[in-house]
Amino acid sequence: MKRAVLGFLVCVGLVVAVVSGMVGGRSEALAQRPAVGPVGVPTMSAPAAVTGSELIVVPALAGDKGQILTVIDPRLRAMGVYHVDLVTGNITLKSARNIQWDLQIDQLNSDKPSPTDIKSMMMK
Repeated sequence: MKRAVLGFLVCVGLVVAVVSGMVGGRSEALAQRPAVGPVGVPTMSAPAAVTGSELIVVPALAGDKGQILTVIDPRLRAMGVYHVDLVTGNITLKSARNIQWDLQIDQLNSDKPSPTDIKSMMMK
């Protein structure tokens, strides 16, 4: 049980460290800066990471096996997926990928109508 708590605290510490790095030296909390949509309506948005100069970290639980952290670097157009074992606290890189060319694909594993089909329907 102590190891599980220690592993969880390590995960929380990593997330806090990444979020602290994203906020930088700002004194206000992210929740104190509402995002404003194009019409001036507050919207839900990600923290400063969407500017392309910071890392985006998406945590997810992997059942009782641990936690998955997906780290995205918008500037480099790269991502990595890490598994954090909640019992031992070990962090393992599971996958890393440059997504620059992935994002150039028009369609992959998509059913009809395809984006090309939709475009041709809209042009008629």
